[in-house]
Amino acid sequence: MWGGLGGGGLAGGAGLVAGVVERGHLCRARERLPRLVGRDPSGMGSDELCRAAIESVAENTADAVVGPLLWGAVGGPGTVAAYRAANTLDAMVGHRSPRHERFGWAAAHLDDLLGWPGARLGALLAVVLAPLVGGDRRRAWVTLRRDGGAHPSPNAGRLEAAFAGALDVRLGGTNRYPSHTEQRPTLGDGDPPTPADVHRATRLSSAIGAASAALAAWTVLCALRTPGVVIGRPPGWGLGRFWSVCDGKAPRSARGRPPGRPLGGFWSVGEGKAPSVGWARA
Repeated sequence: MWGGLGGGGLAGGAGLVAGVVERGHLCRARERLPRLVGRDPSGMGSDELCRAAIESVAENTADAVVGPLLWGAVGGPGTVAAYRAANTLDAMVGHRSPRHERFGWAAAHLDDLLGWPGARLGALLAVVLAPLVGGDRRRAWVTLRRDGGAHPSPNAGRLEAAFAGALDVRLGGTNRYPSHTEQRPTLGDGDPPTPADVHRATRLSSAIGAASAALAAWTVLCALRTPGVVIGRPPGWGLGRFWSVCDGKAPRSARGRPPGRPLGGFWSVGEGKAPSVGWARA
């Protein structure tokens, strides 16, 4: 589960970029930026370096923090691994290029689909937690609603717009990549970001991660405490297999995979009539 989380590395990388920009070492900041984004950093000034860092923090708060926690609460470590694999595939071939145009399209859309719930939850948490970094909830909400859908990414745009409103900065603009240039819409009404805003963005990301972890834990605890539901591991089952007994007692029927049923399927066994037991192998 922890292997799917990247909040610590994200905050550390952005903080390093902000630190060297503060000291006026733009060349060193350009050298460090590729650890966060895939853009061409040559020729970037301090505003562009800080903007790229904040946009990376915002987008990856969903991909590397909220998303893994959300999918972990829903389906466990296996689901987190599948989700992060989709993220990695999108990062490798999801960008449009002649070589990966068709395969990259599929990877990008799979990542968009799996990232949809985490991006919305992360954006809402950014609005709620905006006061922790000196932001205003109303401004963050208005910016999210107004600018979030203008971004070409259905998920990254929500987080970037929410962060722009919460930090009262202006994101978006011209992004130069090694193979092409993209013109992104403007997000937010504030000034260009500074190194101090990058540090605020990492604190906001950390707060969102803590809130997401609390929500995920609360969801799992509520599921475990639901009357009539027992989650355990029957004798002989390996780790990663889950057994739910819906009537609150052990079934009188056989506890195994029925003949002819594939792994990963579901089997309901009734006590003579209505089904009472369901199981799945993760």
